[in-house]
Amino acid sequence: MTLRVLLLADTHLGFDHPLRPRVDRRRRGPDFFANTRAALAPALRGEVDLVVHGGDLLFRSKVPAELARLALEPLLEVADAGVSVVLVPGNHERSALPFPLLAAHSHLHVYDQPRTIRLDLAGGRVGLAGFPCQRDCIRSTFNDLVSATRWKESEFDLSLLCLHQTVEGAVVGPQNYVFRSGLEIIPGTDLPTGFAAVLAGHIHRHQVLTHDLRRRELAAPVFYPGSVERTSSAECDETKGYLIIDFEPDRRTGGRVVDWVFHELTARPMVDLELDSTAGIGASDWLKAKLASIDPDAIIRIRVTRPPGEAMREALKAASLRVLALPTQTVEVSWPRKEAVSRES
Repeated sequence: MTLRVLLLADTHLGFDHPLRPRVDRRRRGPDFFANTRAALAPALRGEVDLVVHGGDLLFRSKVPAELARLALEPLLEVADAGVSVVLVPGNHERSALPFPLLAAHSHLHVYDQPRTIRLDLAGGRVGLAGFPCQRDCIRSTFNDLVSATRWKESEFDLSLLCLHQTVEGAVVGPQNYVFRSGLEIIPGTDLPTGFAAVLAGHIHRHQVLTHDLRRRELAAPVFYPGSVERTSSAECDETKGYLIIDFEPDRRTGGRVVDWVFHELTARPMVDLELDSTAGIGASDWLKAKLASIDPDAIIRIRVTRPPGEAMREALKAASLRVLALPTQTVEVSWPRKEAVSRES
């Protein structure tokens, strides 16, 4: 009998989502909520036994209670449906969920310290060892933190390790930067035996790590589902989604992975529009034509490489761009000066 787990992470709910917006424009916040709900849909349909959120539920730690409530609502709906949910507070929550009483539910389990969450599911007894994101020197504290979960003190049909950390060999960015060593990186050789898998958040690109950088097999595969939405232009070419992983429980070994599938979510295209001009004549017409040629659903970042002239500066104001751009586009602007053009809330 297999046990099926849905893994999502880095939802960053609340980004560009003011509760009382002062201007009417298309925002990115609803995209993050929509993809979070889309990722959780299989759980609401009863297609999985367990949901693990790998951390960074929120986009930052200090948020209004109403935003925290809205962010927890999709997870609580899954919990209300009788599906257990495990949540790892990430670095964006500063390793602790704000307004924790809002997460009070018999089927929603949040790591507030290193511990092992014990669940009796249809597929067997499951132990999920984990801890909130460790933001300082995980390289030297990782083994102690895992030991502090006391995961070896009970027998489980399936043992999983839940993290919001960087493991050696993870790859990010358009230049495929590889995390190799450093105080914030867990060496592959430190992953303990006895776990069927490591379920992780923090790395926004979906990937599955099976070997360290010396090609030695890891004690357990490390699954990163990636973020549910593109959070920066560095992720413009990345596919976003979530994972469904099938496990075969085995009390002797901690279980094993028998299959996994990455499910892609719809993410709006991201486009960089670079301006290297101080010209002012026809600036608005030029920008309007340029924006019209870009995907109407795009998130556009206008990067001005030199301080713009007065007319171009006027065209780049938030109010002007709302007129020049298509109403379905989201436009951001930056130029090289201390006071960057800010987006209105």
